[in-house]
Amino acid sequence: MTRLFPSQDTLHDAFQPAVPFGRRPATPQSNPVAPKRTPLQARTEFYTIWSAADDGKNKVNALSAEATKELEKASAAARAKTGTIELYSAQYYAACSFGGLLACGLTHSAVTPLDLVKCRRQVDSKMYTGNFQAWGKIGRAEGFRGIFTGWGPTFFGYSAQGAFKYGGYEYFKKFYADLAGPENAAKYKTALYLTASASAEFIADIALCPFESVKVRMQTTIPPFAKGTFDGLSQVTSKEGFAGLYKGLYPLWGRQIPYTMMKFASFETIVEMIYARMPGQKSDYGKGTQTAVSFTGGYLAGILCAIVSHPADVMVSKLNANRQSGEAFGAAMGRIYKDIGFAGLWNGLPVRIIMIGTLTGLQWMTYDYFKIVMGFPTTGGAAPPEKK
Repeated sequence: MTRLFPSQDTLHDAFQPAVPFGRRPATPQSNPVAPKRTPLQARTEFYTIWSAADDGKNKVNALSAEATKELEKASAAARAKTGTIELYSAQYYAACSFGGLLACGLTHSAVTPLDLVKCRRQVDSKMYTGNFQAWGKIGRAEGFRGIFTGWGPTFFGYSAQGAFKYGGYEYFKKFYADLAGPENAAKYKTALYLTASASAEFIADIALCPFESVKVRMQTTIPPFAKGTFDGLSQVTSKEGFAGLYKGLYPLWGRQIPYTMMKFASFETIVEMIYARMPGQKSDYGKGTQTAVSFTGGYLAGILCAIVSHPADVMVSKLNANRQSGEAFGAAMGRIYKDIGFAGLWNGLPVRIIMIGTLTGLQWMTYDYFKIVMGFPTTGGAAPPEKK
């Protein structure tokens, strides 16, 4: 039958240059038979968006492959400089401490604007009506630098805390697991996570407390009582002595130890649950996937952390801002609680949930990314030991 319009092969030959390995020679198309479609098979010509989605998926896969290559290069370069570090050696704990320093110091500093509003609303719930209104008011009164008030003591304090927290957790987890033995460590793993994290945080808060004291005072006094971190440390010690830097240590322990116990135990459990619901084992997945799981588990764990530790966080802010010179700890807490009541202990919770969720997710992502670069296994999700 004579065609009214030229065929596709004719158009290709007319407008495309000939190539050695180009199109196949045209075959007579007397009656081409299309493959039979099943009753439930969709007609793809009606869904051209599929091709665009496939293109997008291919681009994402290409970017992921490129990111994995760069991660492999960074990991190889780090291992070339440091050599192969044996797990649970002194070098391993030192490396984990440095990873914790990066994870906590950088992330806490990045969310200083949120922390600033949270602290001021804990001290005076009527000061601001919302985050954006608060930042606008602070920016107009104190300039852009005012929005980051307290970033210096935040960076120094939480860098020190992160080093002791993460490095200490790795050490105490191994220490207590060896004491309990392999079977008991696997059987009572949640108790192991709780004990190891509490031990690490107890030490970490001693390093954090002086900087936390300066940070809270800078953020809750308008204008800030000190020009910077070391000026604040000097002013507190000159007026109240060295003990003035630690007058918030007990409520800090009350806030941070439950927070860290929830942070590590829930993260380990959530990550294990995620891998249990994914096909295959943790070792089957690439480093990008493992990092994404770390962020997801960290964010969910952070929400639980914020709820558990929030009343103590409010009390820390109140004590550092309003505790009178020479006032006993118990008397100060009683007076503050009488002023704010039970409901006042939950001032600023929504802001803190957003802040701590994001913070914890980024911390675990940063920490596990660092461990990947150093050639260490990521945290959580390990298969339980086989029973003999």
